[in-house]
Amino acid sequence: MTLKQILAQAEFRSSAARPDDLPPDTGCEVAFAGRSNAGKSSVLNRLCGRKQLARTSKTPGRTQLINFFSLTTTASLVDLPGYGYAKASQEKQRQWTALLEHYFANRRSLQGIMLVMDIRHPLREVDWSMLDWCMHYSCDVHILLNKADKLSRNQAHKQLHSLQSQLPSDTNIEISSQTFSAATGAGLDQAIIKLAQWLEPG
Repeated sequence: MTLKQILAQAEFRSSAARPDDLPPDTGCEVAFAGRSNAGKSSVLNRLCGRKQLARTSKTPGRTQLINFFSLTTTASLVDLPGYGYAKASQEKQRQWTALLEHYFANRRSLQGIMLVMDIRHPLREVDWSMLDWCMHYSCDVHILLNKADKLSRNQAHKQLHSLQSQLPSDTNIEISSQTFSAATGAGLDQAIIKLAQWLEPG
């Protein structure tokens, strides 16, 4: 069975609001992170070929828990709370930060982060903070410049090259990047190849 076929069988597993809620730390996981308006849930749905696997909303900030989706008995996808949501209370933001810090610091099954950015507004301050976090916890990153359908092919190419020129080269982690469109599926195969590297090691 191909990974694309396995992704199509993704099922919701559990949600975590506190560290004690996290499921057993076994197998391999890839987590999805991004600003709350970058289209992270739509990216997850496109990768899995499912319209409502991850909840999407026109109101940013709907993903307020860590949500786990099972692919196989040993592989999972993880939807992290969207960051940079200005309307969230300071207390709620502190809770999210503490939960994410625990997850990054302790999750042995975490193989990599799919970091979703709006291709029209990449590398905002909060995106740099997430990249710093990944470097601190030695977690590889693959950046998806989502909403590439909003730009011409030439403009999207320029945005990708601009992003790549700004990324650190002397880092302890691997940072790769591509253009993507959750709306059209452009870049889907490339993203699945990266997922396979993380979820099917060796």
